[in-house]
Amino acid sequence: MVKELQLRVLPEVAYVDENLRKEVARNVGVEVGRVCGVVVAKRSIDARQRRVMVNLRVVAYVDEPQPAISPITHPIDYVPLPDCAQQAVVVGMGPGGLFAALRLIELGVRPIVVERGKPVSERIIDIARISREGIIDPDSNYCFGEGGAGAYSDGKLYTRSKKRGSVERILNIFHQHGASQDILVDAHPHIGSDKLPRVIEAMRRTILRCGGEVYFGTRVTSLLVDGGEVTGVECSSGERFLGPVILATGHSARDIYEMLYKQHICIEAKGIAVGVRLEHPQRLIDEIQYHSPKGRGKYLPAAEYAFVTQVDGRGVYSFCMCPGGVVVPAASSTGQLVVNGMSASGRNSRWANSGMVVEIHPEDVPGYSSEDALCVMRFQQRLERRCYEAAGMTQRAGAQRMIDFVEGRNSVDLPPSSYPAGVQPSRLDMWLPAFIGNRLRKGFRVFGNSARGFLTNDAIVIGVETRTSSPVRIPRNLAAMHHIAVKGLYPCGEGAGYAGGIVSAAIDGERCAEALAATVASCRS
Repeated sequence: MVKELQLRVLPEVAYVDENLRKEVARNVGVEVGRVCGVVVAKRSIDARQRRVMVNLRVVAYVDEPQPAISPITHPIDYVPLPDCAQQAVVVGMGPGGLFAALRLIELGVRPIVVERGKPVSERIIDIARISREGIIDPDSNYCFGEGGAGAYSDGKLYTRSKKRGSVERILNIFHQHGASQDILVDAHPHIGSDKLPRVIEAMRRTILRCGGEVYFGTRVTSLLVDGGEVTGVECSSGERFLGPVILATGHSARDIYEMLYKQHICIEAKGIAVGVRLEHPQRLIDEIQYHSPKGRGKYLPAAEYAFVTQVDGRGVYSFCMCPGGVVVPAASSTGQLVVNGMSASGRNSRWANSGMVVEIHPEDVPGYSSEDALCVMRFQQRLERRCYEAAGMTQRAGAQRMIDFVEGRNSVDLPPSSYPAGVQPSRLDMWLPAFIGNRLRKGFRVFGNSARGFLTNDAIVIGVETRTSSPVRIPRNLAAMHHIAVKGLYPCGEGAGYAGGIVSAAIDGERCAEALAATVASCRS
């Protein structure tokens, strides 16, 4: 007998197999020995009340063995491409590009993937040099390289973009390539920046095994256009790759935006969000979110939070929350200081961090012109340069205690921080643009009122967080997915302004691949 059950249990039941089997037996009305297996299909934590509970959907096997293949997994059979398969070029190997390439293989099109950066395992060396030596490789850093920016940003897989495509399909593909089955179960799934690189490498192996091609250290410098249609790309080496192009370069590929602008390919300024990275002791966040001075206890995971409010007509909200995580230097070239956050799979550091950002419309930017598609990007660049200069032309980030920031006073000292390059006292409240800083201060007061203890000088704000999304949108036909004016070009993912995270970028990559494949004749029988 197979029974599907909805359970609401204490954490010590949800996370201990023996206790869960007993609870299933009690609900079914049988002896525990008759429960041969329990598969957790969905799991979410409800911490709204004093007593934290866990909601579960489980599949129980009573008087019959649990099958070897989990009922919640759905692997895809990637078949090698025939020699006659037509090819397409995928520029960028972040989640948008990776999932576009895998979907092209399913649809009988050979993906030629060109990536400006290095394999994900080699990126680690360049990333470490940013903190140790302040040296930034413009093609290999937290933003660029195999896996894209998502490879080192905790691997959060939660998205609200569920109407655009199948989230479950994306999660299953990640699981098929080595991610834990927990990502199919948890309401807020994540892989972890320590484990995601191996998953990305497995995806690359699938692409290569099926006849796709991957080129690292290959930076695209121009599109090949013939008769109003993109026919391929040219790279800095002079090498050319031919075929329709899925452009999935991520939100920090400013040289690509410059290239499109110079080639008179229509792009437009897009709003972003800008602010700081806020870091608390994780213990404090656990106490606040789980309503207990004992924190999360033995069974619960590191607590998360999400805050949002409106201040003076603009949204102020938390972004990319990393429980048990670290703050990292995310600049993509010399002369910038940008911060981001990431977590390992265990989320077991002493700190919790998130972006705390203010919604920025293009018209909010000083010197805005509707004729300048790069005006928001230029604003980003100026602010990152200002942050770098305020830090003494180093990656040692400026920081301020949270209440000091709100009340406009200097922090004479700072608590310990996870930021590997080090932090130093800085008046972020003074050098952040007033239309950002003033809204942040008001937002922090609102968040402190809704969660007692959140507004505290045990927390610090670290500047500056600017890479929340692309400052440019590459407009495309909503149905055909190609550029509105140039056929053969499929703007994709975060860099094109159509996604906001790993899963939404992956979904967008698949949609672009499907649209492209519909225009390419297949030789498969």
